[in-house]
Order: sequence, then C-alpha cells, then structure tokens
Amino acid sequence: MANVLDIRRRIRSVRNTRQITKAMKMISAARLRKAQERALAARPYAQMLTNILKSLVSRAEVYDPETGEPKHPLLARREERNILLIVVTGDRGLAGAFNANITKAALRFLHEKHGRNVDIEAVGRKARDFFRRRYPFNADPLMRLGPAQLVAEHVGVLAKLQFSDAGRMAEQVIARYTEGSIDSVYVLYNEFKSVIAQRLVVERVLPIGELGGHEFAQAEEMTREQREHAAEAATRAAVSTREADTSAIDQHAAEFGAAATDYIYEQPPAELFRSLLPKYVGIQMFRAMLESVAAEHAARMTAMDSATNNASDMIDALTLTMNRVRQAAITKEIIEIVSGAAAL
Repeated sequence: MANVLDIRRRIRSVRNTRQITKAMKMISAARLRKAQERALAARPYAQMLTNILKSLVSRAEVYDPETGEPKHPLLARREERNILLIVVTGDRGLAGAFNANITKAALRFLHEKHGRNVDIEAVGRKARDFFRRRYPFNADPLMRLGPAQLVAEHVGVLAKLQFSDAGRMAEQVIARYTEGSIDSVYVLYNEFKSVIAQRLVVERVLPIGELGGHEFAQAEEMTREQREHAAEAATRAAVSTREADTSAIDQHAAEFGAAATDYIYEQPPAELFRSLLPKYVGIQMFRAMLESVAAEHAARMTAMDSATNNASDMIDALTLTMNRVRQAAITKEIIEIVSGAAAL
C-alpha cells in the first residue's frame, strides 16, 4: 500500500488537473455562446436568400420547355457513380466522443456506398489525420487511387471561420459538379440547435432538391443519457439549454417568399439561377460548419465537466484512503508503544 506522502502527491496532481479541466469547461462555455450567436446571426441572410430563390422558382420556369433540362446544372440529377463526402470535425481533441462519432458515421456512409467511387474532403485536423491513415491522398481526383480517396483537406479554418472560406470550398465543389466529375455532394456534420438538441447528420447539398429543405442520408440523435449529461454541464456553466427563438426572423422571411406581388426580371431565369444558386450552396456549407463549431464547443464543455466531476470524486476517494493509511500508521505506533511498555 502507498504511504501518506505518495497519496498526498497524487491528490495534489489530481487537484491541479481539476483546475485545468474546470478552466477549459468555462472557456468552452464562453466560446459556445459566441458560436451560437454567429450561427443565429447568419440565419436571416440564409432565410432571405432561400425565399428569394423560392420566389424566383414560383415565377420563372426552372426547366427548359423544349428540352426538359434544368436551366442550371446544380439542379440536374444524375445516377450516383462518383460521390463527394465533406466531413466536418474539430481541429482539437478533449471533446469526448465528438470526433470519433463523426468518423464512425463516415465509415458507415462509405460502407453504404460500397461499389461507388467516393472522394473525401476533410475539414478539421481530426478528420484529416483519420482519413490519411486509411485512404490514399490524391490531389488530382481525375486519376483515382482507389474506390475511396482523400482529395482535399482544410485544417485551421474552423478556429476563425469566415463565409469566404465556405465560399471558396463551395466554388470548388460546384466546379467539379458542373463539369460532371462528381454526381452528388454530401456534408457530414453535427446539426446544432441547442446544447441538448443536436444530431449527427449526413446531408445532401448537391444536386439541389427542395429549396430550404434538408435531404438527410443519415441522422443520429443524442441518447437520453447524453442529453442529461449535457443539460447538467450547461446548468453548471450557466449556459442556456433552450433553442434560440427565431420565429420573428422566420416570419419576416416567409412573408417575402409568400408575397403575391409579381416581378419583372431584367435578366433571364438562367442567368439569375447562375448567380444565386452558388450563393445558396455556399451558405448551406457555411451553416453546416458554424453548427459543427458550436456542437464541438458543447461537446468539449460536457467532457470537461465530466472530467472535473471525476477528479473531485477521485480526490475524495484518495483523501479517504490517505486518512485510513495515516490512521493505520498511528494505530501501529500506539500498539508498538503499548507492547514495549508492557514488556518492561
């Protein structure tokens, strides 16, 4: 059994670790609030752009009446032979099972699409490291190195995420889809509504289906135990567990799309779609990355809260053990003294 000095040293070490995990929890809580505000601030633009497109679709012909082809290639649907999967993870760890759950979902998606060519685009250091160990990296996707390959990586963009970053990614994806080298595009990320309302989803962003809608190939909800742990951590960190109220924003945007006013467009519908649809894809990808950032901070806050609680329990257990060892040593000394006195 360890002596009192060793146990005291271990208690001191665990106490220092608890201070670190507690500080990390509070930092993640502060960053979570900022991430929620950013995601909420981007919503009015996305809603208005969606309703502008809905209004345009209701007033203009989407398909050519003579050929029946869509007036923009992003609306064209093809048989899925070549797929692009964009996986959004974090750049850092210490977030519980956040990154592991994403990579597991990616492997499930690859298993479901067995027999088709899948290009993987990794957003975040954890996704990059995971897929580089398993699949070949190929900067030129036109020359395939296998059914699944890593074609691009984006590390460090989530720390200071800007719409321009998502816009550049969207431009590259749109160019590949337009030229026909890929037939569909999926984004794997954590959809975030609140600390206790989030799910891991695989959403198809190309070809564009219903405007404003979401086409999910996979969706994994939080378990009841995960929601309870997240709620407890949020309560201790003074973070709201309620979903942000955006009813006023949604109502204002919906009024624009449902207006009975007729419009005369100077440009033909094909030109309008060519200008607006890429922006729509860009804002969809930007929203996915914003929500993933918020979900990562929520996961790290919950993980650090659990680590802090476990450290406190360990300190209590070690303190009890130290007291028992010390009491045993005192009892042994007393017995030795009494036995020596009795021998005299």
